[in-house]
Amino acid sequence: MSLDEQFQAAVDIVQKLPKEGPVTTTTDEKLLFYSLYKQATVGKVNIPQPAFYYITERYKWDAWNALADMSSNEAKEKYIAALLDILAKVSQTVDVIGWLSTENADPVLPAKFSVIGFEK
Repeated sequence: MSLDEQFQAAVDIVQKLPKEGPVTTTTDEKLLFYSLYKQATVGKVNIPQPAFYYITERYKWDAWNALADMSSNEAKEKYIAALLDILAKVSQTVDVIGWLSTENADPVLPAKFSVIGFEK
C-alpha cells in the first residue's frame, strides 16, 4: 500500500472511533492527530492565529504551527505511527480485532486496520 492509502485508512479509523469503548483517544491525542492531519494535507499554517479567548482554536493553531517545517510525507508517517502506538497499547489489555467484530464498531474498520498493518 502507498503512504497516501495508509494515511487515508488511518484518518478513517481515527474519525470512526467511537466516543466510548476500549479504543478511544485523549484530548492530547486528538490535538496531535489534528495537527498532523493539517500539516499532511495543507502544509504550513495558512490562517491567522486565533485570539486568546478562542481557546480550542488557539490550541489547534499552536499545535499545527509547531509542525511548521515538517514535510507532508513525514506528517503522514507520524499520523500512522501515532495511531499504531495507541492500538499497540490498547491491544495489551483488549482484543482489538475481536472488538471490531462487535455490533458497536463500524463495519469498514477491520479492512482499514489491515491497510495500516495492524492485524493483532
